[in-house]
Amino acid sequence: MVQTTKPEGPKPARRLMSAVQEQLLRREGARARRANYFLLERSLPVGSNLPIPRQKVRAERPTVLVFADDAPLYNWAHACRYLLHDAESGELYREVAAQFPPFAGERDTPKEFRPFHQAVVFAGERIHAFVPARILRPRATGNRYAVLFSGMSNNRHTNDLEFLYRTLRDCYGYRSDDIYVLNHDGSVNYDGDPKPVTAWPGDSSSYRMPVNGAGSKAKLLGALDQLKKRLKSGDTLLIHTNNHGGHNGTESDLCCYPNWDSLGVAEFADKLAELPKFRCLIVMMEQCHSGGFNNAVIAKSTAASTSVASACDEFKNSIGGPAFDPFARDWIAAMTGADPYGHALDHDPDTNGDGTVSAREAFAYADSIHDPYDTPVFTEVHGGGGCRLGGPLFPRIEGLVWEEIVRKFWPEPDPLVVEHRVAAVVSQIDAIEQELGPRLRKLREEYEQRITAIVRAAKQIA
Repeated sequence: MVQTTKPEGPKPARRLMSAVQEQLLRREGARARRANYFLLERSLPVGSNLPIPRQKVRAERPTVLVFADDAPLYNWAHACRYLLHDAESGELYREVAAQFPPFAGERDTPKEFRPFHQAVVFAGERIHAFVPARILRPRATGNRYAVLFSGMSNNRHTNDLEFLYRTLRDCYGYRSDDIYVLNHDGSVNYDGDPKPVTAWPGDSSSYRMPVNGAGSKAKLLGALDQLKKRLKSGDTLLIHTNNHGGHNGTESDLCCYPNWDSLGVAEFADKLAELPKFRCLIVMMEQCHSGGFNNAVIAKSTAASTSVASACDEFKNSIGGPAFDPFARDWIAAMTGADPYGHALDHDPDTNGDGTVSAREAFAYADSIHDPYDTPVFTEVHGGGGCRLGGPLFPRIEGLVWEEIVRKFWPEPDPLVVEHRVAAVVSQIDAIEQELGPRLRKLREEYEQRITAIVRAAKQIA
């Protein structure tokens, strides 16, 4: 929540507040059909600072303030207005255009901001028990690291991080020590409801992700500093940023805990430029104005291959949902093989049928079903779209396990019987891969080096 100093001021008379509300809705007309309005239930004295994030506006007279949310479904940065009314006459004397609400979300509305007209509300999401949609196996060249970040989190942002954490751990076998989770105040917490923070909505189980630090600018840059000592040439790094973002007229920025601290494109990209050379960088960004990061990340990346998937264009906002952010949810679902509730996907994201989902395929899936409010952006260099969170060294194996065991027996007999059958097969596969894996990795590295040399030579000829 935005922290503001509350100037002393009397509560406006009920009759005055009613008059302000009535006149406003009559004046707004058709605009009121797609906007939500909140009345600050205390008057603001002359000269007091208005609670507008990143703007310094003072009350020119005793003021009754109405906040007009013109795009309630978007994430924090979006078109909105502050309507200033004379505290004696109720007359509208000024309208201030802004891009940030005075609170993180309608579920986080302070009691002093009373909603009196809500034309737009989140629709609920059906909750179903999770069932395994697919078996994926953790196989990839080199070590794999991930940074999952959400600063001024709402419930949906923390849920996105948990979904991705479970995907990395359960589907791709990432080690917990290789995943940096930075969320809100340094715990599994967020602004607003539902409270208490107990169960992840995907399967109503307890949150599992261990939060390593606050979603602050310092912690995010610090995690990248730690990775400078860990990344090697064959490694893969996933960076996921969530919560809210803004734009200062020059560059996009990422909102950080506490108090909406800002991390701009240039500073973020410059920190990436300090990383040693490594194999693959996969970036997925959910926040508003996230598309403004794409080109800078590509330009400053030290990875041999890089891709950036963002929920929206640089000058636009991303939309949120009641439990998850649509773009992040769908990108993660593509990597998982099921949505957070265990539902089958709209279509198979593995379009080339190689048994794994690449960064490009995950974006293509999320883009194919994206919410009409979002404007997804994808940028890659040196084949970065082909980078994967992990995948089988022997691609056909996973399809065989699925087709021959899981599909044949699921859901009968007892699911535990299926699990034991799969475990027995997987242990045998592991033994073969331990024997042959090093040779295959060496061949793959040689293959990639020779192909890269051919492509670079072709560029020079052209």
